[in-house]
Amino acid sequence: MTTQYAALRNVLLIVRGGPGERLVDKRLTDHQIECVAAAPGGHVAFCGTFDAGLWRTDTEGQTWYRVGDETLTDPVMSVTVDPSDPDRVWVGTEPSAVYRSDDGGETWEQCGGLTDLPSADSWSFPPRPDTHHVRWIAVDPADSEHLYVGIEAGALVQSHDGGETWEDRAPSARRDNHSLATHPDASGRVWSAAGDGYAESDDGGETWDHPQEGLDHRYCWSVAVGREAKNVLVSAASGARSAHNASSAESYVYRRRPGEAWTRLDGLPTGEGVTRPVLATDGNGSFYALSNRGIFRSPNSGKSWERVEIPWPEAYESQTARGLAVVSEPQS
Repeated sequence: MTTQYAALRNVLLIVRGGPGERLVDKRLTDHQIECVAAAPGGHVAFCGTFDAGLWRTDTEGQTWYRVGDETLTDPVMSVTVDPSDPDRVWVGTEPSAVYRSDDGGETWEQCGGLTDLPSADSWSFPPRPDTHHVRWIAVDPADSEHLYVGIEAGALVQSHDGGETWEDRAPSARRDNHSLATHPDASGRVWSAAGDGYAESDDGGETWDHPQEGLDHRYCWSVAVGREAKNVLVSAASGARSAHNASSAESYVYRRRPGEAWTRLDGLPTGEGVTRPVLATDGNGSFYALSNRGIFRSPNSGKSWERVEIPWPEAYESQTARGLAVVSEPQS
């Protein structure tokens, strides 16, 4: 059994089941959705909105209620559940701030000091130049106190003590980080899809490499890492306009294996008219991709793709994907 939380700009789709028995619910249709994250098991999930804070479900997406409304008053741009503790939840907002909950989202505490970092004066989100936001939060699976935080735009910063103090951007890190990934089988490794290119680190984010061979499009949006950390997928376009706007979209998905160049993938909609996909994995070896053309699944590291057969109205084709969380029951 698989549950997919697929967030478009104005609708959150909850897809449950497999071929021939899929159930689809539409939720939060009155809000501007920014992000989604699910706890292990899939019954508990969180959805961040630009206009109405953070929402939680305890019923696998059937019902939702707002949490933290007295504290999380700014737009919620990112949300992450600690992979080793489902009661610990992290939220990033606009303007840039990080909040932590240790009780599943019922109460929240701001992690101070983020904008005291020296680089903060240079942070800026170009469409709204007087602000910036926390686009992504990733937790080190080997150390829950170690956080990677992507600021859009300006920095990738870290905390080694659960948000008590912050370490400013490393010189070799990307500046416009959109998506970050860690992997339970790869301690110390972290991957970044950024507007100024792809990057990866083998030493916990202290130094970064930028393998670009074969990556013909360098405005990277989403990154996902497969089983045993042997395959990395990124979605990319030539720039922001061709990434996010359906009327001018042209985006692609690439795969890289250790020591190899990037390879552009086919088998799922890419190219003209396709907004940059959001990528995810299910924990059992499958990749998923969500774009304005639908949800697609690859069971073999991107070699082939199959459409997740659900209704896809024409109105969805003008939207961009905001987030994707996939939870599967472990394979026996």
